[in-house]
Amino acid sequence: MSESDDTDVQLEARLREQDYFRPPSKFVGQANATDPAIHDEVGEFPEGFDRYAELLDWDERWDETFDGSNPPFFEWFVGGKLNASYNCVDRHLDERKNQTALLWEGSDGEQENITYQDLYVRVNEMAAALRSIGVEEDDVVTVHLPMVPALPVTMLACARIGAPHSVVFAGFSAQALAERVDSADSDYVVTIDGYYRRGEFLDHIEKADEGVESADNDPEVLVHYRHDEPNADVSDDYTPVDDLLAEHERERVEPVSRDAEDPLFLMYTSGTTGKPKGCQHRTGGYLAYAAATSKNVLDIKPEDTYWCAADIGWITGHSYIVYGPLALGTTSVMYEDTPDYPHKGRIWEIAERYDVDIFHTSPTAVRMFMKWGEEYPEEYDFDFRHMTTVGEPIQPEAWLWYYKHIGDEDAVIVDTWWQTETGGHLITNLPALEDMKPGSAGKACPGIEPALVDDSGDKLPEASGQAGNLIIEKPWPSMLQTVYGNDERFIDTYWADFSDTDSDDWRDWNYKAGDGAVQAQDGYWRVLGRLDDVMNVAGHRLGTMELESAVSEVEKVAEAAVAAREDAEKGEVPDVYVVLREGIEESDEVKAEIIAAVEEEIGKFARPANVVFVDDLPKTRSGKIMRRLLENISNGDELGNTTTLRDPSVPERIREQVHGD
Repeated sequence: MSESDDTDVQLEARLREQDYFRPPSKFVGQANATDPAIHDEVGEFPEGFDRYAELLDWDERWDETFDGSNPPFFEWFVGGKLNASYNCVDRHLDERKNQTALLWEGSDGEQENITYQDLYVRVNEMAAALRSIGVEEDDVVTVHLPMVPALPVTMLACARIGAPHSVVFAGFSAQALAERVDSADSDYVVTIDGYYRRGEFLDHIEKADEGVESADNDPEVLVHYRHDEPNADVSDDYTPVDDLLAEHERERVEPVSRDAEDPLFLMYTSGTTGKPKGCQHRTGGYLAYAAATSKNVLDIKPEDTYWCAADIGWITGHSYIVYGPLALGTTSVMYEDTPDYPHKGRIWEIAERYDVDIFHTSPTAVRMFMKWGEEYPEEYDFDFRHMTTVGEPIQPEAWLWYYKHIGDEDAVIVDTWWQTETGGHLITNLPALEDMKPGSAGKACPGIEPALVDDSGDKLPEASGQAGNLIIEKPWPSMLQTVYGNDERFIDTYWADFSDTDSDDWRDWNYKAGDGAVQAQDGYWRVLGRLDDVMNVAGHRLGTMELESAVSEVEKVAEAAVAAREDAEKGEVPDVYVVLREGIEESDEVKAEIIAAVEEEIGKFARPANVVFVDDLPKTRSGKIMRRLLENISNGDELGNTTTLRDPSVPERIREQVHGD
């Protein structure tokens, strides 16, 4: 929400509700979650979450499911002890040691089929290597690796010895690495000399050098080599991981029994303002919830080949490439390079090669596939039974394209709403139990209680169609424990606005999501986007998702982003930045179609002031659109920080296009 907003004006939801799509009967017949009673059973708070914890192997069973005596520092499965590495690797060896755990597809034609036995050996050797350089229980290890097998191996090795890991996305800047090393007070960094993007070998070690040198801490650095031959650019001060692994070949490390509340990892949110927040996640509650949602929402079975096309450097990769799927003993695909290298059918080629059953991607990727055209997936023989979207709301038009051209109208789709902070899905359908509804995230997960409040904190009626601030009224096992090293920031960011922070009763504490949402009369939730992106147009507060969905109704549009431009008469007006599908030329006719779509779907008051055709939109490396930069451009302001962008030149090109300088 910009400074010009009048906060007395409440958020609105104006898009029409979509029709339902039934899950295919053949899917329902084989699904993991088919009993509607699961909502009631898990909803028995807090003991209902015991069934999630029972998916894991525990060294010692918990004494108490939930301790809410010190809100908002909630504890789960109190007294229980377990090891996440054991649960993701060791316990599968008796039944499936020769089954593939990770299918890795490299950029340059390399492939690795890593069985659970192979993974066990690698994780043990890496755990021994870490211990040999002095890593002890509760030491934070910063992991600065791309999508190579060493990344999940290192995470699981850290978990094995009880050392929380802090994975820093490989695409982040050196400064971002330095900030995270210092914030976590980390004495160890695991990195690599380089990796591939679009077939080119990127010099990763230079960025690691700069980040380590800039950090106030002086961490010990372990370096992997992407290829067997040494890289002359690597500092002699760094320890080659291969040398350590050779010293500890076939060594076994007993998994450390961790308290359920002991931290498993830190995951830093990048944020647009202020220093990154280190979301601290616990071992027991997080792993139980990741496993349960992988089973019930993603419908993962051990015999499946499952592919989440995210990066492990984000929470999606942690929960739904590594910990959730491996806890269930399934086969998880990893891919190193971009979706269009060496051609735009690359994703579908891999899906065909590995006979992928479940496909998990972002709305950003779906819109990209739409832009390229349906001819690319049509060239390949793949058959998904289940498809997921994650990361931001998916517009109905993109959902329908995904359903038709990727799922062949025969796969179930689940949209998922959750956050780095939540650890796992909170709002999404259990796919065999609820109908699909384009544009809606679905209903609340079992045991999760979302609600809406107005800006004053007053609760809105349930299923009223009114838009408001999304909150979660009850705790859940995978929620963050705190902001690492800053309990006060944890309370201020997530609790203070809509909680009675003087109360010792956990029922008086409500988690603030920071998103706007609406619950339709049928109980389905539609997330309207970050409240930071809400604009006030002639007295109407509208979320970007509503406006962008209206623009996406135009078939020629592949992707759109809306930014608020200050206006003396209306307060703010929307500027629309549009990427057209391939083969479509920009024209006044297309512009007129876009304006007409907004007027019809939202109302004439929301008519775009400008429609700007662009080649690309400014996106973070996780694929989220940085609307703040577009707002800077629309208002003629200086561009803010662009270091977290996938391509920092994109906003500058758009600025030159709009302002001609």
